[in-house]
Amino acid sequence: MATAVNAAVSLPSSKSSSLPIRNHIIVSPERINFNKCFLYSRNVCVGRKVVTIKAQVTTEAPAKVEKVSKKNDEGVVVNKFRPKDPYIGRCLLNTKITGDDAPGETWHMVFTTEGEVPYREGQSIGVIPDGIDKNGKPHKLRLYSIASSALGDFGDSKTVSLCVKRLVYTNDQGEIVKGVCSNFLCDLKPGADVKITGPVGKEMLMPKDPNATVIMLGTGTGIAPFRSFLWKMFFEKHEDYKFKGLAWLFLGVPTTSSLLYKDEFEKMKEKAPENFRVDYAVSREQTNDKGEKMYIQTRMAQYAEELWELLKKDNTYVYMCGLKGMEKGIDDIMVSLAARDGIDWTEYKRQLKKSEKWNVEVY
Repeated sequence: MATAVNAAVSLPSSKSSSLPIRNHIIVSPERINFNKCFLYSRNVCVGRKVVTIKAQVTTEAPAKVEKVSKKNDEGVVVNKFRPKDPYIGRCLLNTKITGDDAPGETWHMVFTTEGEVPYREGQSIGVIPDGIDKNGKPHKLRLYSIASSALGDFGDSKTVSLCVKRLVYTNDQGEIVKGVCSNFLCDLKPGADVKITGPVGKEMLMPKDPNATVIMLGTGTGIAPFRSFLWKMFFEKHEDYKFKGLAWLFLGVPTTSSLLYKDEFEKMKEKAPENFRVDYAVSREQTNDKGEKMYIQTRMAQYAEELWELLKKDNTYVYMCGLKGMEKGIDDIMVSLAARDGIDWTEYKRQLKKSEKWNVEVY
């Protein structure tokens, strides 16, 4: 910031015929677009004379700095299609990807977009299920994280994929309740139409830096955005992007038969063993040394020191997606780790979020 100081020094008149002395001092003559002015006046004694010093200080308005995102958000599209005018896609594929003995069904499905829904890795789409609600109105949309890279599962940028768990539960009256949209999607047959809105969201966009450390924390279908990341990193070739950093995935599920996309992740490990790590937390089958159930935060605790050191680096980004309860468990680990370095985790996490290094999408 440039600062200009104009000071006028006036000596009182005397019997001398000499004119009063008036000096002008200018520091940094480049006074451009000043917007603040301070007037300073003070009497000081010089020998036996009283000297009045007046100074006017003006400061140049700081230039407005436009924030540059560290994420791949340039040209990203949001809300191209809205509930009143959705895109009509067609189901190409719908397959169950959990074992028969898994506690609940999860399905992987692929819809046509013909390139009309230009999404990015980390975004979501809305789905409006067919039919009407109990009030006779069309069902409201539900948002789902996209499980495919921008190129799609077929590599032609003309499809979008979802990873959806069928919601079925028993209410307090003993009645079986089925989630409207999840059951609509899981029951879709190839060839059926599906109403799509969006794409939406910028929170979970990938970092631009191909040398970044990307730590991904997912539970259940929260794996969706990370599958999109990992496909771009390890299964695709891009002229403007070649991943050379570290991608570290933590996936929490209840049983081994609930593990999602395990075969794909194993292929990625074979292809890039120095750049990809994956750790599973199977809560109903695994325990730690203390006999505690192996939730995602329990598995992370086994690498606590390493994770904390990575988190302190400028090019490490954390992404979290899944059930809301996972966030507190992860915070509990970080609180104690940060305290060892005299750091308040709540404030530190706030700074991480501000710098786009801590990204959360839970439900």
